[in-house]
Amino acid sequence: MPAITLPDGSVRRFDGPVTGTTVAAAIGPGLARAALAMELDGRLVDLSREIADDAAVRFITRKDEAALEMIRHDTAHVLAEAVQSLWPGTQVTIGPSIENGFYYDFYRNEPFTPEDFPAIEARMREIVAANAPFVREVWPRDEAIRFFEARGERFKAELIRDLPESEPISIYRQGEWLDLCRGPHLRGTGDVGTAFRLMKVAGAYWRGDHRNPMLTRIYGTAWRDQKELDAYLHQIEEAERRDHRRIGREMDLFHIQEEAVGSIFWHAKGWRLYTALQDYMRRAQTREGYEEVRTPQLVDRALWEASGHWDKYREHMFIATVEDEDKTLALKPMNCPCHVQIFRHGLRSYRELPLRMAEFGACHRYEPSGALHGIMRVRSFTQDDGHIFCTEAQIAPETARFVRMLAEVYADLGFESFRVKFADRPEQRAGTEESWDRAEAALVEACRLAGIDYERNPGEGAFYGPKLEFVLRDAIGRDWQCGTLQVDYVLPERLDASYIGEDSARHRPVMLHRAILGSFERFLGILIEQHAGRFPLWLAPVQVVVASIVTDAAPYAEQVAHALKQAGLAVETDIRNEKINAKIREHSLARVPIILVVGRKEAEDGTVAIRRLGGAAQQVVPLHEAVDALAEEALPPDLRRARQAAV
Repeated sequence: MPAITLPDGSVRRFDGPVTGTTVAAAIGPGLARAALAMELDGRLVDLSREIADDAAVRFITRKDEAALEMIRHDTAHVLAEAVQSLWPGTQVTIGPSIENGFYYDFYRNEPFTPEDFPAIEARMREIVAANAPFVREVWPRDEAIRFFEARGERFKAELIRDLPESEPISIYRQGEWLDLCRGPHLRGTGDVGTAFRLMKVAGAYWRGDHRNPMLTRIYGTAWRDQKELDAYLHQIEEAERRDHRRIGREMDLFHIQEEAVGSIFWHAKGWRLYTALQDYMRRAQTREGYEEVRTPQLVDRALWEASGHWDKYREHMFIATVEDEDKTLALKPMNCPCHVQIFRHGLRSYRELPLRMAEFGACHRYEPSGALHGIMRVRSFTQDDGHIFCTEAQIAPETARFVRMLAEVYADLGFESFRVKFADRPEQRAGTEESWDRAEAALVEACRLAGIDYERNPGEGAFYGPKLEFVLRDAIGRDWQCGTLQVDYVLPERLDASYIGEDSARHRPVMLHRAILGSFERFLGILIEQHAGRFPLWLAPVQVVVASIVTDAAPYAEQVAHALKQAGLAVETDIRNEKINAKIREHSLARVPIILVVGRKEAEDGTVAIRRLGGAAQQVVPLHEAVDALAEEALPPDLRRARQAAV
């Protein structure tokens, strides 16, 4: 006689085992129509799952976030059925839900193409309209293997063979079609709805191994309703319009080529953007009391072994062997062990703590070529890396101080808000359970004292300590995890870092790993897309173009450009024998924020006509006023605040 406890604390009792469907119907017809699945004692299961004992139940309706993931999972099953019904003999492999959608991998002699999508989507809609119920069955292992082998589904048979002996072989039917799946699923294919779209195809090796057969992966997106789908498709269109790779070409910022895969060739304009951001960060760190350092690129493997990175990151390291010295060196993938070496060099006192150390550290990590993406995912990058060596008592105030700095930087760069995730101990980690307990407790207390609200991100901490992850949301609603703060008791112990305490004894410092931007390259990609290349004047790679209307005005245009350069602005002149409207169109496409137009009259009067990017109007002002106003406008926000504070 199970007692079912509902989220409001009420209890429903039943004479014998019941399904979630029965419980929902007993509560009311509205819930019976709306319920798609249920949480049974915190675990997501099908509504058809039998409940024989007392349990806590929460019903999942379409508005729940959990329903969205199930919709995507079920849409993958519908896709697979559609493909096999249209192209018999195609083998299915795996089809999980992913962020914003799903995919399914297929084996077929002729790969699928986007031209196949209309037929597949039409068949998928037919399957949804049929509303075949999802029915779970548990099969004997040998019977399941024989069944799929008899159908020519060798990939499914292989998956079943590799499952642990203790795991039941769960099969889900939808009408006449079935698939190996752990579940859970919605009530039937009708619950998927029609707010889905197939997006692209890609190649994928079976189980990610290049020695295995190549599969065709079909990606799709699925949402709860058409409004959500339309919003996502609009976001995709906007993301394509803002793509940093396209904007980078149009603005002549950078390029990438085969001779240096995963590394960036920064052009003069792109490098100005890069150094403007770096100079801003250097000033911010200096104000906060950081000492800037520089550490080697090539470091002996002995240090990476001592730190634990060799075991954890060896496959991502670039290795160099020095044969005549019998040494193995690695290009550093991170800066932390090297900063510990600076801390250890000489005797440290508690009076020096907290010691804040920063480096624009050039790092190299091996990323598979298929994972590289413009300047956002590269092999060679620079971090705004910092480490704070402190006592346990200093963790909370240093955390609060860092978060204030981070918030100011993000606001200056156009991000007014951010979310914080608390990532705790991962499955594979260094250090003792006691050290992890201390580190996590210290970080929780630091958040409390600093007034930081966070959500949990279980198991995603660094291998040496828990961390806070700072997540930005950009102008089109995408989330980017950029900043981090990690509490580390492990590395100082492994690398024997110590200081002399007030009691004249040696003590281990706590090491706070922190970054605001993370990778400069990735953050600049985010920044390009956030502003769609239309940077505020202080960041713009070219701040002003002086364009002449007639050839006679060329000497005056050069005079104007010189005055602006003397005021510290990044200026170009355009004195080509071209129509002024063509010049304006060209520089607007390059997203130059200010165009100063000069002709014979401006040269005679000592004035300039100011045109701003995106505006049709122009303002004619004396040259000296334009120079003063633009120089003031081009001040970075931190320098403007400093000037205002000094007044």
